[in-house]
Amino acid sequence: MAPQIIALLGSPRPKGNMAKLMNEAVRGARDAGCEVEIVHVPKLTFGPCKEILYCQEHAACGLNDDVTPYFEKFRDIDGLIVATPVMTMGIPGALKSFLDRFQVFFMAKYFRKEPLVSPEKKAHRRTLLLSIGGENIEHDFDGVILSIKAFCHIIDCPYWDEVLQNNMDEVIDITTRPEVMKAAYEKGYHMGELITRDMAE
Repeated sequence: MAPQIIALLGSPRPKGNMAKLMNEAVRGARDAGCEVEIVHVPKLTFGPCKEILYCQEHAACGLNDDVTPYFEKFRDIDGLIVATPVMTMGIPGALKSFLDRFQVFFMAKYFRKEPLVSPEKKAHRRTLLLSIGGENIEHDFDGVILSIKAFCHIIDCPYWDEVLQNNMDEVIDITTRPEVMKAAYEKGYHMGELITRDMAE
């Protein structure tokens, strides 16, 4: 069975710069033999975590909406691509709310000491972060990286690599940076190669 990867698009623009960069990473992963499901998070219908703590005692969420199927999918995936712009020095709201709903994994791992992902599966899982920011400032991606690394730790899909491009207010069109598009493709491909290799061992 081919490695299964989910690509989360956090931008509200399905054909914008973030989507263009993500599509290159997805193309790379597919060329490496992986199956990739693209999820445009802002199009999902769901609410934020309500902290009702149902997941404290159950390996499920007490809410039932468009996020619900992804709890099971995230147990089974072999890799993750997260594509998000920087908004207010962090992750945009829809994607952040999506990630916050994975308290199901947090409670299982840290509260009940029963992780939903086996050590064997965790050993080959990887996450690739793609992000763009408007400003040309030193710490543009700090908030995004911290949040994604925390999420990766919670779901046992280790943070592996990143492609970052700031100063988009001047760049305007990500396709005018072929080196960045190439990096996204190559890292998507390489991640797919590594996952496939590790799954075969």
